[in-house]
Amino acid sequence: MSHLTFLEAAVVGLVQGVSEMFPVSSLGHNVLIPALVGGSWARDLNVSAPESPYLAFIVGLHVATAIALLIYFRHDWVRIIGAFFTSIRNREIYTADQKLAWMIVLATIPVGIAGLAFEHAFRVIFGQAKYAAAFLILNGLILIAGERFRRRSSLAADVASAREREHAELVAAGRHSSSGARADRQREQAAVEVSDRRLATLPFVPAVFVGSAQILALLAGISRDGVTMVAGMARGLSREDAARFAFLLATPVILAAGALKIPDLFGPLGNGIHGQILLASILSGVGAYLSVRFLVRYLRTRTLTPFGVYCLVAGFASLAYLTLVK
Repeated sequence: MSHLTFLEAAVVGLVQGVSEMFPVSSLGHNVLIPALVGGSWARDLNVSAPESPYLAFIVGLHVATAIALLIYFRHDWVRIIGAFFTSIRNREIYTADQKLAWMIVLATIPVGIAGLAFEHAFRVIFGQAKYAAAFLILNGLILIAGERFRRRSSLAADVASAREREHAELVAAGRHSSSGARADRQREQAAVEVSDRRLATLPFVPAVFVGSAQILALLAGISRDGVTMVAGMARGLSREDAARFAFLLATPVILAAGALKIPDLFGPLGNGIHGQILLASILSGVGAYLSVRFLVRYLRTRTLTPFGVYCLVAGFASLAYLTLVK
């Protein structure tokens, strides 16, 4: 991949970081953009090639994306990881954090197995631009339908979670009379812990169902976070809790996928592009952090529908261009 330019690396890195968090499919965009630009981009950045160096590059960027998620949810992961080992030591699942830790472990197993077994076949067969455009359209329909046909329990959970968040913030404000950024973080963390306790009420089988939805993201054009959020709302979670659960579930999967590709990027595939890898990783990490920070707040009061509409427009426009013009 010595042909990879800094411009290409910058675009791919930024697109990877932002679209991995937004429910619009990072892999779908990284397949479509080179095909739409054409020329050397389409020739060099081909994810469907049997031994694609481009795939190793974009998946390797997952490490930066996962690090951004770990930084943003660092307080959660300290509690969850600590609770996991405490649960093993005491041989019990008693606290909300222990339950949430095991929910994440069990819900990650199906996508891990599917990724190892089918990632190569799915990529070679479906990792072409026209398929990515079609699946992007499908992704849009999933997001819009997920909002349109939400269960009453999920809608009621929105109201309940808003009230609990307000109460938790008021309690935190009473405990910490200070003002400013630190006080805001303390109130936010109090509300987050309440959200995690709500998540822990989800039984294990529905949690595994929600986690298994990530398997669809093996298809370029289907968003991992998007389908997981929709699956979470289908199981009665509020939109805010479904988004938090989706981001928590995505972190170990994204990190593992990226870690598996890192050795490739330090081998022959990475010769001559270490500077480009560094640039793309920085942009991917920064883009992911800013995106998840925005989305956590956005999805408390707003819907997935605008993202669904974007996917429909982008998918149909890309499919028309690739079919009629290219």
